[in-house]
Amino acid sequence: MRREKKKKESFFTRFVNFVLTIVLAFLIGSQVCTAANNNLRLAQVSDAHFSSFEENTSYKMLKNSGELLDDVIFQINTSGPYDFVMFTGDLINKPKESELEKFTEYTKKLTYPWYAIDGNHDICIDGGLTKSRFVEILGKHTNKMKNKNIYYAFTPKRGYRVICLDSIIDYKITTNGEISAEQMQWLKEELDSHQKDTVIICSHVPVVEPYSSSSHKFVNEYDIRRLIKTHTNPVIILQGHYHAARLRQFDNILVISCPSLVTYPNAFRVININTTKNKVKVDVFLKETNLKEVQNHSKIRVMGTQLLAGEENDRNGSFELRREE
Repeated sequence: MRREKKKKESFFTRFVNFVLTIVLAFLIGSQVCTAANNNLRLAQVSDAHFSSFEENTSYKMLKNSGELLDDVIFQINTSGPYDFVMFTGDLINKPKESELEKFTEYTKKLTYPWYAIDGNHDICIDGGLTKSRFVEILGKHTNKMKNKNIYYAFTPKRGYRVICLDSIIDYKITTNGEISAEQMQWLKEELDSHQKDTVIICSHVPVVEPYSSSSHKFVNEYDIRRLIKTHTNPVIILQGHYHAARLRQFDNILVISCPSLVTYPNAFRVININTTKNKVKVDVFLKETNLKEVQNHSKIRVMGTQLLAGEENDRNGSFELRREE
């Protein structure tokens, strides 16, 4: 009787331990999945200025633009996973349809979803590559860009909203930027509709200048910033155009300026975003090209390398932004 009782107890103990192990594994798995779902990881590539026919200039390594783009895509593909890759304008150096088509020959090698916004070098004001053709051509090569306006928004994951702006003036020759009244109203509606989300705004022309340049900034910058500040939850701004690395936090707004691939420091950004109940943590990294010989030549060609490369806290940083439920 005692032996039979011990066998029953032993079986019961093993059964209970087995059930507890399954329950514990489920709970841990749920926590891991929840944490993963709260994370967003993306790569920002800006001012690639791809050219298939131009020589290097005094500060742009155009002849090496394809090699640099290939290297960045290789780095992204081998350091994943990423939720998406964002090209923040000036994909090509000359606004030609044939050049944009050739650019997509490189992006088709990406193993992660990718999006793009237009830069001033992408759009021609007297025919050639128009905004509508820019979107149409990209839409042929990534389903993420199909049937989209030149400005658009998407939700990569629950709790996040990505807003892609068209900052380019196409009615006159200028390197300044502008957000039209129609687009401003659309931006307001997007911000109002996603008050509980972490918003990522992508703009080629900087919402906040990394350094002063009257010929490159937004002509209606104060109106844009005033509108963005109405969003009470975290706002992360990805911008390019100035070829400079800068990281700036203004209360609940984090501004990430990305350097150019073809100008020193020849780099791109990796951005990890982790959302918890009452805060958003953002880790930002600068990833330089592996083509060190090209980078060294690029550095020699540039006056004021520090202006473009920034300080160490412009290159890499960790930030906490307040979050309200």
